[in-house]
Amino acid sequence: MTLIHEQQVERTLDTLVARFADAKGAKVEAWVFDDEKSRSKAEATLAAAGVEAKFRSAYKPLLHFLLEEVDLENLSALHVIYPVHKACPKNRFLLEAYPLAGLVGEAGLTFEAGTEDAFYTVTLTEEDGGTEIHKVFAPNRLHTDFIGETLLSPTGWLAVDDATGERVETDYELLFSSAVEAVAAHDWGTKEPYFDELNIAVTLPAEDRRLAVGEEVVSLREALHEDFYFSLLEIFQKKSGRPIGDRGLQPGQIIPEIRPGETVSVRIETRPLWTSEASAELQRLASAVSPVAVAQIRQELAAIKGVAFEARSRTGRAVEARYHAGGDKPVIISGGQHANETTGIVGALRAAQTLSSRPNAHFVISPLENPDGYQVHWRLRTDNPLHMHHAARYTALGDDLEYRSGKELFEKAIRVEAERLSGAKLHVNLHGYPSHEWTRPLSGYVPRTFAMWTVPKGFFLIMRHHAEWTVQAEILIDRVSRHLAAIPGLVAYNAAQIKLFETHAGETGFRIINGFPCLISIDDRHTVPLTLITEYPDETIYGPAFIQGHTAQMETVLSAYDAIQAIEVPSQASGPAV
Repeated sequence: MTLIHEQQVERTLDTLVARFADAKGAKVEAWVFDDEKSRSKAEATLAAAGVEAKFRSAYKPLLHFLLEEVDLENLSALHVIYPVHKACPKNRFLLEAYPLAGLVGEAGLTFEAGTEDAFYTVTLTEEDGGTEIHKVFAPNRLHTDFIGETLLSPTGWLAVDDATGERVETDYELLFSSAVEAVAAHDWGTKEPYFDELNIAVTLPAEDRRLAVGEEVVSLREALHEDFYFSLLEIFQKKSGRPIGDRGLQPGQIIPEIRPGETVSVRIETRPLWTSEASAELQRLASAVSPVAVAQIRQELAAIKGVAFEARSRTGRAVEARYHAGGDKPVIISGGQHANETTGIVGALRAAQTLSSRPNAHFVISPLENPDGYQVHWRLRTDNPLHMHHAARYTALGDDLEYRSGKELFEKAIRVEAERLSGAKLHVNLHGYPSHEWTRPLSGYVPRTFAMWTVPKGFFLIMRHHAEWTVQAEILIDRVSRHLAAIPGLVAYNAAQIKLFETHAGETGFRIINGFPCLISIDDRHTVPLTLITEYPDETIYGPAFIQGHTAQMETVLSAYDAIQAIEVPSQASGPAV
């Protein structure tokens, strides 16, 4: 192991309390990255010393103002004028208000784009007709980030005795910037991968706050995980000369572990690859309420008749699959490419077990393509079970296996063999995405290159196809979405999330087909001419929500399998017919 960086940062709240403890009669207002409990405690300490203090959240300031200082249940209407700044997306401050539209009940909520300033203007109309107008400050700083891009990001602020005030670099910001700078400055050599595991161990005294909207949660710890993970990926993308967002980069496994604690601290070191395997009690697949252990995945897969084949991951873990031959047109079914997307793994197994009982079924099932990432997901969920954990998304090489090329394919070899054995023309690739808002508050707030996925928008279907398969792709997505629409509650679930998405993100940019958000595009990158990708908001859900998720995934596979049986191969298509 090599220590890269270690630091403990004094809490900004402690610094402010100490600074103003003897300032009796003063009025202090500050914006910091802390939870409500910590901020209230600091206010009370200063109040006992005769100081009027108000410590507000620098993260999602409008949302926290309304949650902490307004009786939302007593309102009949809210009108919000939000800032618009040229240095960020037009909907940036509208997104920061998410999921306000889901919290106001029957009160009328309207938004209006404002000017380039740092304030929300909020008009509150109470049930009795009374009105109040509030100016809600949203402190931000314009800065150049670690890869040379200009961003507008939330920041700390301090104002004393009603003065305008000035920016304060908070503990949250300092911890992040010093750590990323240390990684960027380290000599990593020139050959990928640069390390086995790069571990970022952080303690942060901040509690998560669940909101009464779906799976929504406000979490400073989760936001820091996301910012560390993707910022460091970008550092190594730039170092390697690759474009930002390139998924073929193989730096090694970057794992931020952001735990609750009494101090604000960080320790960054290289470690050996994680080779442990988590265990758990067996669950009945149809009623599984949480991700299933890999031992059960192996057991369920072994119960499916067919030719067993496998690939190996970087750590040597097996990527297992079955080829079940039959008289039907073949279909490839896969899950777990991104290992923090867990409903697809269970859904794939359930679908394959259902199909295996049919007399002419013909398919390949590979339920867990990224076993290294899957073990990281189990590890990370121990401390933060509800977080999205994108550090488990990619492989132990640090890449997205689908984008891998060259001689050493590791996990991707399972797909090559699946295509060779089956000759399938349809691949159903089961995925997921965050079940609640995804942010990077210290890097412009909106996740770079992933803006479309920042808030949930229902069970999303993506159809990628070769140019000559355009008609077939449209037919398949129509039949699959019609089948899914018959699942009780699923269309309503989609509609509720899409409504919130449209309110806070603006235009959707996708089609709605039979109640399902869809993207259909020509893509010749895949060798299989039809690739149906599911995106269920499952990072990270449990209980009935998890059951609904893997049931929807299973039904997608079964309906796609049935649909392809009746779809004619285009006359100009090359290769063997399905």
